Amino acid sequence: MMKEACRIINEASISKVSIAKYLGVSRQMLYNYLALDSISELPKDKQNKLLILFGVENEDELKKIKVDDNYISLLEARINEGIIDIFNKESISDLKGLNKKEQTILTDIFTLLKDRLLENKSDEEYTTLKYLYMYLQNMEQMEELKYILAYMAKTNAQVPVLEYNYNEEKQYIFEGILFSAMTLYTNGSASRSKVAESHKKWEKEIEAKKEEQLSRTQELTCFKEQALSELGYSSINENNAKEVFEKIAEIMSRKF
Repeated sequence: MMKEACRIINEASISKVSIAKYLGVSRQMLYNYLALDSISELPKDKQNKLLILFGVENEDELKKIKVDDNYISLLEARINEGIIDIFNKESISDLKGLNKKEQTILTDIFTLLKDRLLENKSDEEYTTLKYLYMYLQNMEQMEELKYILAYMAKTNAQVPVLEYNYNEEKQYIFEGILFSAMTLYTNGSASRSKVAESHKKWEKEIEAKKEEQLSRTQELTCFKEQALSELGYSSINENNAKEVFEKIAEIMSRKF
């Protein structure tokens, strides 16, 4: 019966993206749904939403639907209402202050990530999304991370290959280097033994960073303890936090 749902969607020329947003799923998840034999195989809440969209009480009634201008208008109105309802009921954060384009991309990202976790409960999937979160955190400190995102979008033909929204010179050079590295990786020219020396250098750099971070943490702890001692406090709380942090800044200025 799902073929009848596909027929209606195609005859009404309703975009799959709109249907996906109406159901509150990613576009890939929608394609998975449409590949099923029956609407009854969908999660119960998605079944109900799809039947409401088509204006029927059960799947059998889909065969009787004739798609005309009036019916298309009804579909479009229901989709718009459904999308607005999702924004209102399933807001991932306060979207006030964001324009429609920004709200859309933020909601699309959230929906995609949610679907990934729902589809795959493995530790590997969770770890991948955790790394993605860290990637976003580090992006402001390393502009090259943005170049990597652009490179992947270009490689998959999702954006024009000569599109440059960052520093064009740096991005162009980085893309050339990354392409060379990816070519070595994918065509089998690289091996563990060949990259072992470079990997060891990288490992040493990471260890040095960790030691530096640890030293910095210990140093800040010392500054905090000294500030508390000079102010006569035993710990930081809501009442003294501002004063303590100002004292820490003062102590740091003495040191440097």
